[in-house]
Amino acid sequence: MIDHVAHQQVRPAVAGDVPAVKAVTDAAYHHYIERIGVVPQPMEADHAADVAAGKVFVTEEPGGGRVVGLVVVEARADHLFLDSIAVHPDAHGKGVGRRLLAFVDAHARALGLPEVRLYTNAMMWENQKIYPKYGYEVVERRVDGPYDRVHYRKRLR
Repeated sequence: MIDHVAHQQVRPAVAGDVPAVKAVTDAAYHHYIERIGVVPQPMEADHAADVAAGKVFVTEEPGGGRVVGLVVVEARADHLFLDSIAVHPDAHGKGVGRRLLAFVDAHARALGLPEVRLYTNAMMWENQKIYPKYGYEVVERRVDGPYDRVHYRKRLR
């Protein structure tokens, strides 16, 4: 069942959101730099280009206002790739991540795609506890350059 409320609370990012997209991404990922020894890839993304390409969707504080979370997605031939999900630390525990993941599922279904795929750094162990709770299963672990990644997929029914 699609969570229409969650879907309605997420909107495509516009050019004016780029500073907020960068700020939320940096706030969400900065604490991983020391742990993994490299800057997490989402922090180095070209946010303006991703927004212009229609890949970024944001969610704001209740009632509108400050962007507190976002996803970067890309439709592929046989799946929706969840490139990045970021929730501002100030918004942790308020259902923002759940709202974004529900949106990703609904977006993939709307595009007629049968699954969502993503990966996370193996050193971001919090994520490895979260994704299975939302129906994701581990596909493989693979090293891509300086990144040791755990790849996931979620088949949509």
